[in-house]
Amino acid sequence: MSGSTIIDTAHQGDLLDAALDYHGRRLATCSSDRTIKIFDVAPAGSSVAVGSASSGAVAGAGSQTTLLETLRGHEGPVWQLSWAHPKFGTILASAGYDGKVIVWRETSSSAGTSGQWSKLTEHALHGASVNSVSWGPHELGAVLACASSDGKVSVLEFKDDGSWDTRLMTAHPLGSNAVSWAPATVPGSLISATGRGPAAGDNASGSAAVAGPIRKFVTGGCDNLAKIWRYDDATSAWVEDRTLEGHTDWVRDVAWAPNIGLPKQYIATGGQDRHVYIWTRLATDAENAPWKRTHLRNDKTPFPDVVWRVSWSESGNLLAVSCGDGKIYVYKEEATGWTEVSQVTQ
Repeated sequence: MSGSTIIDTAHQGDLLDAALDYHGRRLATCSSDRTIKIFDVAPAGSSVAVGSASSGAVAGAGSQTTLLETLRGHEGPVWQLSWAHPKFGTILASAGYDGKVIVWRETSSSAGTSGQWSKLTEHALHGASVNSVSWGPHELGAVLACASSDGKVSVLEFKDDGSWDTRLMTAHPLGSNAVSWAPATVPGSLISATGRGPAAGDNASGSAAVAGPIRKFVTGGCDNLAKIWRYDDATSAWVEDRTLEGHTDWVRDVAWAPNIGLPKQYIATGGQDRHVYIWTRLATDAENAPWKRTHLRNDKTPFPDVVWRVSWSESGNLLAVSCGDGKIYVYKEEATGWTEVSQVTQ
């Protein structure tokens, strides 16, 4: 890959995930060896970290990395990591095969040194492997969603008194594989004269109801479905909002694209069936309008192998697809559709 640096993480097993923090200065990696490693990355640049079946990770060109800490606490492979927004401190969540979600926190450190890492909380209410964790937008507070093979999705919310409020719901009875939050920004608010878009809380006619941050996330499961969930203020519960049908095998990953207030929303789903679909919706659509499904590849051919991960760039205009053939395919939307613009081969 041109303009990249390979980092030897020295994990003793397969590298399963890699995640950069909000500022791109910390890299967290996790592995089948049950450990999590924290690296300092400098300079950050526009680096992107990706996981692979080897023990290496990819960072921006010229990056200098230093191992800061190795975290141990899981009793099986650690599948996924997610950094919280820095307004809540230096906090990292990890999901493991042991059915645990561990939230780690770094205490304050002096300039140029690393602080001490410790467990902030351990969430062990799931009855099977926890496959995915995702922090919600900071506008919603410190909220963490977790997807498990027991079919359930849990939402943890940190309270002012230091406690955690936990909600469990059955999302995909055969198993939940992935979860991704919707941006809190109201779609269309950037170009709206009132600063609020129709999707803030539309009624059936499409007229704006209540403005405020969006509280939604999308999940993918072993029932071949992706589902959109929304928080219902009337019942103080998470309810199923939409079902996205199209895959013919397990949905391995889901990703809701970042949005700065533009009128179009995007969700990407990747599956065991080797297909990636882009689901779109306009802010002007009525609340009950369906999401439009588009095949990522114009010729609708499947990828060479299972699609394990889909990930948007921070600006939401590039989509990376991690495939079982050991390659990462990068796509960009153009006037004629989605076009492959790059491949990463390790």
